[in-house]
Amino acid sequence: MARSILLFGASSILGFDLARQFESTVVPYVSPGNTASSLSQWTALNLEDPAWIASCLRQHDPDLLIYCHAVCDVEKCEANRDWAYEINVQHVKRVLSVLPGRTRLAYVSSDHVFGGDGVYAEGSPVCPISVYGKTRVEAERLVLEREGSLVIRPGLAIGVSPDGRTGHLDWLRYRTQRNLPITIVEDEYRSVVRVVDLSMRIMDLAVSDLVGIRHVPATRCVSRVELANHLLALMGQVPQFDIILRHLRSAPHIGRVELTSAYTDELSLPLSSVLDAQDSF
Repeated sequence: MARSILLFGASSILGFDLARQFESTVVPYVSPGNTASSLSQWTALNLEDPAWIASCLRQHDPDLLIYCHAVCDVEKCEANRDWAYEINVQHVKRVLSVLPGRTRLAYVSSDHVFGGDGVYAEGSPVCPISVYGKTRVEAERLVLEREGSLVIRPGLAIGVSPDGRTGHLDWLRYRTQRNLPITIVEDEYRSVVRVVDLSMRIMDLAVSDLVGIRHVPATRCVSRVELANHLLALMGQVPQFDIILRHLRSAPHIGRVELTSAYTDELSLPLSSVLDAQDSF
């Protein structure tokens, strides 16, 4: 393990799990404005202020920064392009402007850099269809311009959220318990893994000496309908939801986006699909 690891974005599904799995190793920072009680012991980020960023980095002098901070709500990004670019691109740019040369950067991106149906390896041309995806592409470009940095692209992570309502698992649980309507996009397929497995892979990649782009594949690509049925069954619930095609949604939905890897080392091996998981979340 690196001597000092900062984690920006501990309020995301992945960041929350990383902070808990590696609580003795990482120093977590959360998105400002998140009032979840499970995050109250961690410091809020202030990435609008370059002076704050520089002070934080001087204080910790990190060997490694794992960057999971982003706004991932596709609909909100579509509705407010400037806000999405401020958080997902400008925040990254400010961090890069003061990040010490000795600090390794592992930037966790998204499979939303792709959009249409396909099987995508690290060298596949990006093809985002949403504002959110475009902000990820731009942030990746900035990171890759910095020598020694790593961009990690996972698919969809399934696990508990800080507030018990967000993320696909808790969203389903929350709405089911309250008899609220649930609508699932039928023709969206993703590489879906358990967040506890993804966190381990992210940390292994982050502390390695790998640079450039690395994907985190899954053993199979699954639909949102398959995923909802599986998760609701694990909760002991009879699956009940409406389905809709993605082109009928107000915001762009990616199609069948399956991540694969052009590499053959151990850190490029597919993680077990969430559908094959036997343990609870």
